Amino acid sequence: MSQTAQSQNLPAAVKERSPFISALVDFWKAFRKNKPAIIGAVIVFFFILLAVFANIIAPQGINNQNINIRLEPPSAQHWLGTDSFGRDIFSRIVFGARLSLRVGFFAVIGSIIFGTFLGVIAGYFGKVIDTVISRFFDILLAFPSILLSIAIVSILGPSLNNALVAIAIVNIPVFGRLVRSRVLTVKEEEYIMAARSIGMGNTRIIFNHILPNSFAPIIVQGTLNIATAILDAAGLGFLGMGAQPPQPEWGTMLSDSRQYITDAPWTVLFPGLAIILVVIGFNLMGDGLRDALDPRMKN
Repeated sequence: MSQTAQSQNLPAAVKERSPFISALVDFWKAFRKNKPAIIGAVIVFFFILLAVFANIIAPQGINNQNINIRLEPPSAQHWLGTDSFGRDIFSRIVFGARLSLRVGFFAVIGSIIFGTFLGVIAGYFGKVIDTVISRFFDILLAFPSILLSIAIVSILGPSLNNALVAIAIVNIPVFGRLVRSRVLTVKEEEYIMAARSIGMGNTRIIFNHILPNSFAPIIVQGTLNIATAILDAAGLGFLGMGAQPPQPEWGTMLSDSRQYITDAPWTVLFPGLAIILVVIGFNLMGDGLRDALDPRMKN
């Protein structure tokens, strides 16, 4: 049978499949083979569901205080117990997922936008521009991330939104250097030279060729950095520099309950466990994305 006859016998969905759909199918086939990555994705999806449907899932008000039931252990009425103000810990953890994921996602999105912008400019144009931007990245990377975040929040003032801004600023050089290194490689490819030879402008080359070929490492690094951002937000909250009471942010909950770690360990155990699970989930999923998107990992 000829190739023409074989192609006519193919299902219409196969013949009309776009390159994007084909790439998506290949990605899913590679990703689902990674069992730890699937576990991580399930954990992340679980916490996203908690955040989205917090108003339905949480059985109690997050700020409803009842001193008569303060520091009660887990029970049928309060699944994870109550804190020092008699507030339901399960409800606060559920709403805390909304706060922590918001910080993680928006901080990383901000870092990606500014880091990618600076990285593309530095890598594509080079020379003095590259030197100035690279030294800016080096200055930011010279400070430990948590200390730089504390310094920025100290200037802006303690709050969850300011902690989000601080975490975004701290992570800019991570994405900036990643994109810069990718641009330095891609801009030397033959198709970029061909685009220049036909008179294509720098802006079109960047948006049509440079950025599309740099998305894969950005997605992987972004997924991993969401976990870091959530951990940093919890650290700032624990130090009193992030979310302020009575916001049910996990780090703030740990800070408020640390003095009861021996008398009421559940007040510390469950918020800490939530932080651990969501960070592990994003890390496992990020590793799976790296393996699925990196062509060097494919046979």
